[in-house]
This record gives sequence, C-alpha cells and structure tokens, in this order.
Amino acid sequence: MVAQTPTLPRRGAVTGRRRGTRRQVGRLLLLIAILAVVLYPLFWMVGTSFKSQEEIVNNIGLLPREFTPGNFSDGWGNFDVSFGRFFVNSTVVSLLTVVGNAVSCLLAAYAFARLRFRLRGFWFAIMIGTLLLPGHVLIVPQYILFQKTQMVGAAWPYLPLVVPQFLATEAFFVFLMVQFMRGIPRELDEAAKIDGASSYGIFRHVILPLSRPALVTTAIFSFIWTWNDFFRQLVYLSDLEDYTVPVALTLFIDSTSQSAVGPMFAMSLLSLLPVFLFFIAFQRMLVEGINTSGLKG
Repeated sequence: MVAQTPTLPRRGAVTGRRRGTRRQVGRLLLLIAILAVVLYPLFWMVGTSFKSQEEIVNNIGLLPREFTPGNFSDGWGNFDVSFGRFFVNSTVVSLLTVVGNAVSCLLAAYAFARLRFRLRGFWFAIMIGTLLLPGHVLIVPQYILFQKTQMVGAAWPYLPLVVPQFLATEAFFVFLMVQFMRGIPRELDEAAKIDGASSYGIFRHVILPLSRPALVTTAIFSFIWTWNDFFRQLVYLSDLEDYTVPVALTLFIDSTSQSAVGPMFAMSLLSLLPVFLFFIAFQRMLVEGINTSGLKG
C-alpha cells in the first residue's frame, strides 16, 4: 500500500481563518469598551459611596484611598425618620402599582383583543394616542382632579399614586398585552365555547394562564418605573414620614448647609438593590414576554 501524504490546508484558508479570528477579537474588544463606558457610572457610584466628604471632592478615581463604610450608617440615620421607612413606603407604592397595572391592564387588553363591541377600534386608537402625550402634561389636570375628589392630603397620602393604576391608565401595558393576546390562537376560545365556557370562563381558564409572560413583563416595568419615579411622588407627598426613596435622596443635598454627598451615594447604592433583585428573579420570563408580545424589532 502506498502511504498517503497528509493534505495541508491551503494558504487562502489559513489566511481566512486568521482574519475571522481577528474580527472576533476586535468585536470582543469593542463590546468590552462599550460595556466599560456603560458601567463606569455604576462603578464610580459604588466607589464614591465608600469615600469621605473630602475625598469625594479631591479624588475622582474609582477606588477610595480610605474606605469609609460609615456613610451607610450615617445615611440610614441622617434624618428624624429612619431611611428604612422610605424603603417601606417605596415598596408599598411599587407593589400596589404592580398589582393595579397587572389586573386592570389585563382586563382592558382582554376586552380589546377578544371581545366584540361597538367602536372597539376607535377606542383602541384613542388609547394608543394617549402614548403621544408626555406624562408631565397631565400632572396639572390630574392634580386638580385628585384635589376635587379629596385624595390629595388624605389620611393615606398614596391614593393619587395608586388609584389610577387600578383604572388601566397605562396605555403601554394595555397595548403590550393586546399584542400578546392576539398571538393566542382563537381556536382555543372556540373550543372553550363548545364546552360551555362564557367570556369570563375563557378569560379565566384560557387567556389568564397563557398571559403569564406578559403579566411578568408588566410587573417588572411597573416596579422599576414606580420605584424610580420622582416627579409625581414629589408633587403628592408632603410629609417626611411619607416620602419614598427617590424623594428622600434629595434631602441629602441642602443649599443652606453642608451636603452629605457620601451618605447620599451610599443610600443610592442601596436603592438599586431591590430593582436589581426584582429584575434578576424574573429575567427569563421578561425576555420571553417581550419576544412574544410584538415588541421585538
């Protein structure tokens, strides 16, 4: 038998592989650079939360020269009310907002996506048109409405922040769920009707179980937006013990005295943890909900 000589790769193939490897390395370095730019403010805030007041002014680097963990204890007890009270207030408002948006927007979306009634397309277009209005434009008329209904300054000060969420006022979430429900086969509705299910039965046993990804997406965005909301909470909350975290953070900056910048960054860092943990817990279902709700490009 004649021994076969091994076939060597051609020079063009080797050159092509090298070019492909260089492109992959270049893309990887570009992604790392973009990630560094995006995460730099977060790393800077983490480092600043451990710096003293003097070092914050003089040291612009990421790492502190001397760790000052006392910023956390100072920020937690800087006011007459413990900062934990502000966390409780934000949690209550955010969770009630999540429940309100999930329930009301799901019912409204079911009506638009599955039920037939007069002028359905017209009312749906009107609802979509509200997305074009900036939220700040509605602050004054909403404040007048809530003041006339005696919600402003009520015994429970969070009524103006929570009650609208139970009335399906978030058109974005209604649109999100409508797009999701339109992807559910109507044959399931017809099969349920054959079995004697009413419109409520179809919603309860067919639409609701299948809408879990859209509900989780609504819950995550509602929680994040409400937790980080500042302007609306500043308008309606006037007493210190009723403040939420975003409003309470502004109390560290005082134009008439020395500002507590270190404790402010320490409390800002703690305020990111609930949002981060909430997102991590439902990350998989968030991606699934977005991919199946017509929001992908």
